[in-house]
Amino acid sequence: MDAPLLNYYEAIERASADMLSAARNGNWDEVVRLEGACVLLICQLKAAANQGSLAPGESTLKARIMQRILINDAEIRHLAEPWLEDLDRVLAGNTKLMH
Repeated sequence: MDAPLLNYYEAIERASADMLSAARNGNWDEVVRLEGACVLLICQLKAAANQGSLAPGESTLKARIMQRILINDAEIRHLAEPWLEDLDRVLAGNTKLMH
């Protein structure tokens, strides 16, 4: 195994924090780019998890990292809601124009 599994969780957490920062700044292109990086890291984590497991005592740290990732994700979704509502309105308007 190239890197301990915990390294993958930490990298995903960093990307998640960077996504939140970009979302707070309204940089949605960066959020999307970082989301792609997260997908790649998750794929790498899954592959690494098939070859090994967490070291003793790392489960608690993993749980804390996952909790922070979920908190970041929830805030990103909250920040995206107004943008998604605007997108829905625009798409609804375009649909009406097409009929």
